[in-house]
Amino acid sequence: MATRALCMRGVTVGAAAAIRPSILGLSSLLHRPLFNAVRRFASAPSGPTGGQATIIKGGLQIVPEGVWGVKRYNLPSIWLRDNCRCAKCVNQDTLQRNFDTFKIPSTIEPLKAEPDDSGVKVTWSDDNHESHYPWQFIAQYLQHDARKPEAVNLKYWGADIKESPPSVSYEEVIKEDSEEGVAKLTSLIREYGFAFVDGTPFEDPQDTKRLLERIAFIRETHYGGFYDFTPGLAMADTAYTNIALPAHTDTTYFTDPAGLQAFHLLSHSEASGGESLLVDGFRAAQVLYEEDRRAYEALHAVRLPWHASGNPGITIAPDRRYPVLEVEGGVGAESHALHRVRWNNDDRGVVPFEGVPPEKWYDAARKWDEIIKRKESEYWVQLTPGRVLIFDNWRVLHGRSAFEGVRRICGGYINRDDFISRWRNTNFPREEVLDQVIG
Repeated sequence: MATRALCMRGVTVGAAAAIRPSILGLSSLLHRPLFNAVRRFASAPSGPTGGQATIIKGGLQIVPEGVWGVKRYNLPSIWLRDNCRCAKCVNQDTLQRNFDTFKIPSTIEPLKAEPDDSGVKVTWSDDNHESHYPWQFIAQYLQHDARKPEAVNLKYWGADIKESPPSVSYEEVIKEDSEEGVAKLTSLIREYGFAFVDGTPFEDPQDTKRLLERIAFIRETHYGGFYDFTPGLAMADTAYTNIALPAHTDTTYFTDPAGLQAFHLLSHSEASGGESLLVDGFRAAQVLYEEDRRAYEALHAVRLPWHASGNPGITIAPDRRYPVLEVEGGVGAESHALHRVRWNNDDRGVVPFEGVPPEKWYDAARKWDEIIKRKESEYWVQLTPGRVLIFDNWRVLHGRSAFEGVRRICGGYINRDDFISRWRNTNFPREEVLDQVIG
C-alpha cells in the first residue's frame, strides 16, 4: 500500500508521547485501534481484474478473483439497480440520483450478467437498462458491510511536543494558486490535533480571517462569527475575562460542537501571564483507559446535560445529553473507537441517576481531571503576534493562565464537516474522496 507523503514534506514535528498505541473502547466488545500505520482511505487503490457472475433468484452471485476475507457472494437485485452510476441514473455534475428508487419493481431481476476485466455489466428485466459495476466497487461490499472510515495516522503527544510543534507558514497557506499549504495545514491538524501558522500579519485582523477562510467558512454562533476582542464581559462567559481557565473544549452545549478553533494574539501591552494550555484529549483518554478502564467506561456511558445560559435571552443546550467521551456507533471491530471529547466542567449540568451511580461518575471524572492536569499532559505555550494557533476542538482541550495587562486577540470557529471536507479534497484524489463519502 503506497503512503501519501504530500502533506508531510518539509514538516518537522515533535515526537509523540511514549504511550503504547492501545485500543480504546468498551471492554466487552471488539475495538479497532486509533493508530494506523498508513494514512489512506480504507479502500485499496487496486482490486480484482476479473471473476465470475451468476444470475440467482433475487440477484447475482459474484466470485471475484484474488479477493480475500469475503463475507458474502450474493448481492441483491434492488441494491445493485439502486447503485447504478451511469449518466442516465446519476447526474454527473451533482452526483445525485436522477431516478426514483421506489419506482424500481421489487421483483426486478437481472436478464444478463457479463463479467469482463473492468467489472460486471448487467441488463435488467424491467426496461433492459444496462448497468456496469467495477470490480473495485463489488469487492468492497463482498468484503465489508459498509465503507470503512478513512484510516488516519493519529499522533499522540504530551508536554514534549514543545520541542518541535507542528507548524506551517502563512505564505504557504495563503497562496491562492496552490492548495499544498492548505493540504499541509489540514493534515497536521488531522494528525496532531493542532498546528501553528507562523508569519501571519498582525496589524490587521482581516489577515487572520483570510487565513481561516482558506480552510472553510467561519462559523456563526451566539458570540458572533470572526471575533476581535479585549477582556471584558461583553458576553457572559469566562473566556471574556483575564482569569485562568482550566483545560476544556468549547461549545459543549451545541449538538455539533465547533470543529476547529483559532487564536491569534494581536497585542499584549504591559504583559504578564496569559500562557495558552493545550492537552491532547485522545492521549488523556488512552491513559485513562489503560490506568482505570472502569473510569473510562463511566465517562463513555453517562450522558450529561450541557448548557450556555449566561446571557439574557440565550439558553442553549444540545439535542440530547452527551457523554464526556463519545465513541463511534456501529457493530463489530470497526466500531467503538474514540470519536470526540466533550469536556467543560463549568458548562456541565446535573449528573443524572442513570445506569452508573453518580458517585462512580464523580470518581471517574476526578481521575480524568487528574490525568489532564499532569505535567506530562500539559503543553504550555506563550502565543505571540504573528503566530496563529488552530486546533481540533473535538480532540484538543485548551486553557490559559491568568494574565495582567491588555490583550487583543482574534479568531473564530470552523465547522467540523467543513474542515474534514477541506482535508479530504486537498490531500486525496477526487475519485477516492467520492468513493469514500458516497460508498
